[in-house]
Amino acid sequence: MCAKKKKISYQEFLHREYEFFHAPLAPEMDFYETIRAGDMKKLQKLLTEPFHEKKGLGVLSGDPLSNLKYHLTITTALVARFCISGGLSQAESYSLSDYYIRLTDEAQSPQEISDIHNEMCLHYTKRMIALQRNSVTSKSVSTCINYIYEHLHTRITLETLAKTCNLSAPYLSRLFKKETGFPVSEYILMKKLETAKSMLSSSDYSIAEISASLAFPSQSYFTNLLKKDCGLTPKQYRDRFFGQPFEK
Repeated sequence: MCAKKKKISYQEFLHREYEFFHAPLAPEMDFYETIRAGDMKKLQKLLTEPFHEKKGLGVLSGDPLSNLKYHLTITTALVARFCISGGLSQAESYSLSDYYIRLTDEAQSPQEISDIHNEMCLHYTKRMIALQRNSVTSKSVSTCINYIYEHLHTRITLETLAKTCNLSAPYLSRLFKKETGFPVSEYILMKKLETAKSMLSSSDYSIAEISASLAFPSQSYFTNLLKKDCGLTPKQYRDRFFGQPFEK
């Protein structure tokens, strides 16, 4: 117990001695909320301080550049999650985060880290602005969309969604198409394909694994569906777009 207390005290001493401290939680949350809200004007003000000069970054590595990389990776992951909670599709959000984390890993200087940070924040904010322009408002449809995102690995039916929303299937079908512009079944397939494209372009999962993980009836069905959607087979899509961020 004494040894543990000494270790904690020593760490606190180092933080005081070298003026290291962690950023307060409230401003940090405000930063993520700004991106989720699509508030470009406020974000641009928040980005005036270069990321590599930001005070309050904890010490995750003894190497300054590696320390910045770790913090930017964490920031990117949190931005991705905040934007998902704000309605951005998981496929697009995680694809963007994978892209910027790869750029971070390859960065060679603190200034490059700051440039990647700003580009990432602006990119996500622009996507949230675009999302808001086409957002749905009813609670029932929002509940359906959230359910679909969380259950892309399963077979989703209109009846299941109707039970989730406590609505009749015919009524939900009409309401969903009115607010999204798509029939329920078409919307589900569209989101599964978006996720499949993201996995093809940013992961090393096999085509068979991707097909199975998204509950497509068969790999050939998945192949035909993707080819009908974009004119490419899964292999052709991966060969052309691997390493690029997925965007709708």
